[in-house]
Amino acid sequence: MSAGRARAAARGLLRATGMKDEDFDKPLIAVANSFTTIVPGHMQMDRLTLEVKRGIEDAGGAAYEFGVPGICDGIAMGLPGMRYSLPSREIVADSVESMVEAHMADGWVGVTNCDKITPGMLMACGRMNLPSIMLTAGPMLPGEYKDRRLDVISIFEAVGELAAGRITEDDFSEIERRACPGPGSCAGLFTANTMACLTEALGLSVAGCGTTHAVSERKMTMAYETGKLAVKLALDGTAPRNIVTRKSFENALRVDNAIGGSTNTCLHMLAIAREFGVRLSLNDFDAISRKTKHIVALRPGGPHFMIDLDDAGGIPAVFSVLLPDLHDEKTVTGKTISDIAGQAKVMDDEVIRGPDRAYHSEGGIAVLHGNLAEEGCVVKQSAVVESMRHFEGPARVFDSEESATNAMIAGKIAKGDAVVVRYQGPKGAPGMPEMLGPTSILTGLGLGEHVALVTDGRFSGGTRGLCVGHVSPEAFVGGALAALRNGDIIRMDLNDREIEVLISQKEMKARLKQAKAPKHKLRGYLQRYREDVSSASEGAVLGR
Repeated sequence: MSAGRARAAARGLLRATGMKDEDFDKPLIAVANSFTTIVPGHMQMDRLTLEVKRGIEDAGGAAYEFGVPGICDGIAMGLPGMRYSLPSREIVADSVESMVEAHMADGWVGVTNCDKITPGMLMACGRMNLPSIMLTAGPMLPGEYKDRRLDVISIFEAVGELAAGRITEDDFSEIERRACPGPGSCAGLFTANTMACLTEALGLSVAGCGTTHAVSERKMTMAYETGKLAVKLALDGTAPRNIVTRKSFENALRVDNAIGGSTNTCLHMLAIAREFGVRLSLNDFDAISRKTKHIVALRPGGPHFMIDLDDAGGIPAVFSVLLPDLHDEKTVTGKTISDIAGQAKVMDDEVIRGPDRAYHSEGGIAVLHGNLAEEGCVVKQSAVVESMRHFEGPARVFDSEESATNAMIAGKIAKGDAVVVRYQGPKGAPGMPEMLGPTSILTGLGLGEHVALVTDGRFSGGTRGLCVGHVSPEAFVGGALAALRNGDIIRMDLNDREIEVLISQKEMKARLKQAKAPKHKLRGYLQRYREDVSSASEGAVLGR
């Protein structure tokens, strides 16, 4: 892009950035750096990016770096700012596309980590189809207090524990101070770490990257290796669609279900597949879940943390257990999935179990349908106790997260209730905010195994219990949740994948005619987002 007299002005400007004559003939590799000092998962990316650029330059490339926004869901949780989290995924994808395409890069590296940033970069991968590779920055180490390992979910749950008198004020303070000890994405298998693992399963990061921790020197070595690989991919002309196929997505969904990943993957993988030109639906999640055993149980649905999975062999070791059911697809390293699996070993068969000792006979995610969710809804079934797999109880209906949370803390929710939080979907909120606060408070109150929560919003990967999200169509566009009233009986059956409210179709139609959505004064990006965003059942994407 810089050759010839007509490009002299461009060369002049590039010289001002430090480029020299010999650099103009090198592959130009962009580095999308989502470094920020407000997100723990991203605060070490300045160091990682330096190593990526060193790898690029040592491999004969020229690097330029640009910034990408990153929102911390945990900080925004429960506040109006949480409405910007999911919409920021589209901003990330558009930002990467704009900066890479405008400056005519030959390839690019995504330095990423948290919930919407990794999916946004993967969307850009498929959209541009330029040689690219991801470096996920790694999980956080767990904290500790009174011989108990902690993560950020421990703080959210402590709110309910304190309200129920199960811990003291001093305990509460110490949990807050100790749960997040340093850099990295939150220490359990929440959305950020799930997406890092699935990036590896798609073949778009180096082996072991998804579980190698932020504070590990191995991550710095991976950063350098990633930079070198980016140049090789550019010189070879190997684009993402040469690597990622429909079968790659099937692999990722199988890994997702085997490790009990976040339900948010049901949004992100649909959106990413769309950019890769691959047809994927909620039904694919459910079909693969029914044929996949749940072999890894990390927080919040199990006792282990990301550090345990890494010590047990990481995603390559998971591959080695799943291998008979995985497609032997390519990865950015040049190795195939079976190559990586063949070099891996399960180091702890309690963390990564064999099929004969699986935690559950089905995968982590179940997709339900019925008169409450004609387009479907999702639940992390691996985090649901057996006694709640069949549920029938009265609805307690709320039109906001705040009102539901206040009712919980005030002791107004009883065992057997079905808490419904509606008008929280992509259009309704808008932005489909996560509701980690209410789910964690229920757990802290001791109600997590006795109360259902149903919403057209979504949940954090840190959610556990019978929490059913992404109900589609959402209430704001006339979905069945808009018709619910207090006392209506909601029935759910995870085995049969059913969800329904026990009222007649005639009554449902009559109520929907009377339903009125809450009004929000919107401006700027959220207003535009509401106008264009699709249903959660389609991935909540823009520009349908």
